[in-house]
Amino acid sequence: MLRKAVLRRGLAAAAVVAVGAVGAGCTVRPVTGPPAADAKPGGGLAGEAATPRTEPARPVADATKAAPPTRTPTPPPAPALTRTPPPSPSPEATRPEATRPPTLMASGARSDQVRELQSRLRQIGYFTRTPTGYYGSVTADAVSSFQGRRGLPRTGATDTVTWQKLLGMTRKPTRDELRPPTTEPVAAPDPRCLKGRVMCISKNSRTLSWMIDGTVKSSMDVRFGSEYTPTREGTFEVFWKSRHHVSTLYDSPMPYAMFFSGGQAVHYSADFAARGYAGASHGCVNVRDEGKIASLFEQVRTGDKVVIYW
Repeated sequence: MLRKAVLRRGLAAAAVVAVGAVGAGCTVRPVTGPPAADAKPGGGLAGEAATPRTEPARPVADATKAAPPTRTPTPPPAPALTRTPPPSPSPEATRPEATRPPTLMASGARSDQVRELQSRLRQIGYFTRTPTGYYGSVTADAVSSFQGRRGLPRTGATDTVTWQKLLGMTRKPTRDELRPPTTEPVAAPDPRCLKGRVMCISKNSRTLSWMIDGTVKSSMDVRFGSEYTPTREGTFEVFWKSRHHVSTLYDSPMPYAMFFSGGQAVHYSADFAARGYAGASHGCVNVRDEGKIASLFEQVRTGDKVVIYW
């Protein structure tokens, strides 16, 4: 009996120890809900703690039903642009090329009629050069500009319609207008040139006019000294004439020399005749046309006035 009692006490103590060992291990996560499918009978876990059950998703309210739709304001229509229609071209400008009037003069032509065309265009400001009788790019541009202002096709060639319009706006050119004595138009004379016998010389127009009591007797192209050897300006008198003069400083010919201030004189220049305004004198007044300076040399007297001005 005593041995049985001891045995029972020993079993009871072992049970207590077993229960304490279970409580000292990893904390067991409580399982909510029914046991997992892989749980042992009696409530034990087969492996890792069972994954908690996921609650079914609740339906979310339709946002489009919950809030009214937002309206985007419609912008007002843009105002219509008002455009001014271009001016209607003249019948001549719209005429088919095959039916256009015949051409009288065009680029490359050379004739007295071209010289008259240039002179007439010059009368009304479309051609600013001396008439040459040659229909080049400058003449074509002048004709094109004239045609554009008259509503004609801007061809640059002179047809019968262009020619008739030009004739109606201009007068017949004079001999001097067709073949002017100077390359540039002769400047208005300085007031000092209006009395007596004067060689009136303008640096601005690069012309010399021989005048007697305010009347122009002849005119010619001239050039002057360079920046470093300028031609003097002012009122002078011819103090010496030398028909076959040669410069003692530059050893260059100075035919028909008419001295007016120191070594400066009016004379013919072969270099001017050959190179034009590409060169310059050493202070003298060079004349390009030998025939004109020869005639002037015969008319000018010692003591005649020389006026050089801008």
